[in-house]
Amino acid sequence: MSHRPRKRFGQNFLHDSAIIQQIILCLAPRPGQTLVEIGPGKGALTFPVLHRLDSLHVIEIDRDLAAMLANRPGDDRRLIIHNLDVLKLRLADLKLGHSLRIFGNLPYNISSPLLFHLFDQIAFIEDMHFMLQQEVVARLAANPGSKAYGRVSILAQYYCQVERLFGVPAESFRPAPRVESAVVRLQGRKQAPYPTGPWPVFDAILRAAFANRRKTLANNLKSLADRSLLEAAGVDPGARAETIAGDRFGRIAELLAGGQDAQLHRPPLADRK
Repeated sequence: MSHRPRKRFGQNFLHDSAIIQQIILCLAPRPGQTLVEIGPGKGALTFPVLHRLDSLHVIEIDRDLAAMLANRPGDDRRLIIHNLDVLKLRLADLKLGHSLRIFGNLPYNISSPLLFHLFDQIAFIEDMHFMLQQEVVARLAANPGSKAYGRVSILAQYYCQVERLFGVPAESFRPAPRVESAVVRLQGRKQAPYPTGPWPVFDAILRAAFANRRKTLANNLKSLADRSLLEAAGVDPGARAETIAGDRFGRIAELLAGGQDAQLHRPPLADRK
C-alpha cells in the first residue's frame, strides 16, 4: 500500500539505509528497555529497532500510516501503536513507568513545541535521540557566545546533556526537505545543574533577556532587575544575553525572587526517579 506524504503532518520519510544503521548504532536498543518512537512513518527505523527489543511503542498521528503499520505482514504484536497527536501525549498516561527512551524523525513543523512538551515530562525520560533540522540542533547544543545560543539552548541544557551526533543530507529523505538535518542525543539529567530560584521567575528572566538580542541585558531586563542586582549576580549589565551562561541567569532569578521557596516551583526533573 502506497502513502503520499502529507504536508500538514510534516512528513519526510527516511530511506537511507546507511543513516538508519548509524542511528541504530547510536541508539543501541536492548531487550528489557522501554522505547517509544515518535512519528514512525512507514517503519524505516521502527522494524530494525523492534528486532532488538521485546516490544516497541510508537506514536503516529496519521491514521493511514498507523493502519499500515498495524497490518504489516507477520502481525507482530510486539509493536504497540498509539494513534494520537504527540503534542497531546502525556507519558504518564501510557503507564510505562520511568526511564523511557524516546527516538524518532520529528516533524520539523512542530519540533520546538514538541521538545518543550517533552522537557515538561523529563522525569519519565532517560534519553532522547531525534532527527531534527540542523539549525535546531545547533541551537540546542550552542554555548554562550555563539549566535545560535539562546533561551532554547539554556532550557535544553538545563534538562538534558546535549550532544550533536552527525549530520544527515536532504537526499536521505523522500520527499527531500529543503533543509539539512542532524541527529542529536538528549540525555535526561537526574539532578538540576544549578539553582534557578522559583521556576516562573527564571523563565521570565530568560524570555525577557532574549527578547531583543541586540540590546544589552540591562535594557532587556530593566522592568525586572536593576543594574545593581545584575552586578550582584556576577553579570555585566552591558553584556548581551547571548554571552551569559545559564547558571548566571539562575542567580539573577534567585536574587530577584528574594528568598522565595523554590520548592514550590520545582522543575520536573527534580522529581525524576
